[in-house]
Amino acid sequence: MRELPVVGRPPAERADAAHNRRRILRAAAEVIATRGPEAVTMDEVARAAGVGVGTVYRRFGDRARLVYAVIDDRERDFQAAFIQGPPPLGPGAAPAERVRAFLHALADRTEAQADLLLMAESDPPEARFRDGSYRLYHRHLTLLLREVRPDADAAYLADALLAPLAANLFLHQRRARGMPLDRIKAGLDTLAGALVAPPDAAPQERPG
Repeated sequence: MRELPVVGRPPAERADAAHNRRRILRAAAEVIATRGPEAVTMDEVARAAGVGVGTVYRRFGDRARLVYAVIDDRERDFQAAFIQGPPPLGPGAAPAERVRAFLHALADRTEAQADLLLMAESDPPEARFRDGSYRLYHRHLTLLLREVRPDADAAYLADALLAPLAANLFLHQRRARGMPLDRIKAGLDTLAGALVAPPDAAPQERPG
């Protein structure tokens, strides 16, 4: 399977600008973690990062872009892990193992930033499917599924595996229904196991 590109890489920048960017994003992530994304202000993030508020505005423009940049910063690390990292999440493991590892890692990634991802996926409602990250996830799973099930519609199955990890459903399961993360991962294992099983491994219907 050819290597996929990590999407959303920041442009090349001076060392001092890159340092300030990391400080601002780290500060914003801490504010979001303690008070929620709605409580974030440019002034507060600037104070937490130890930079002038003008630096934050010049770097990110407005609060919404800053919040999405926090998502992007974490997202690039996740993408690098499944594209270039060690197995079973990264290359080197059997395709079925990589599918399972990817779904578990994506569940962890969703857990870490569920509220931010919900904001990003809901504005507009179809934003999840326009996002470069979703397209990369879909391509990654499609390539793995084609190796395991060359007879199947891998593109459709990739969407089916990603559907349970939409932020709105994930948060409903975690908060409204009280599902622990391990239960969600176990359900993903069951779903993925059924999808990657060869056709002759499907249970036979009992004669009536």
